[in-house]
Amino acid sequence: MLRKFILILGVAGIALTATACNTVKGVGKDIQSVGQAGSDAIH
Repeated sequence: MLRKFILILGVAGIALTATACNTVKGVGKDIQSVGQAGSDAIH
C-alpha cells in the first residue's frame, strides 16, 4: 500500500514538472514577443 502511494506521488511529481517546464517555455516566448513588439514600436 505504501509503495503504491509513493509511486503515485512520484508519477504526479514528474507530470507536474513536465507541465511546468512547458509553461515556462511558453511564458518565455510571450515575454520575448512583447519585447520585440516594444522594440519595433520604438524604432
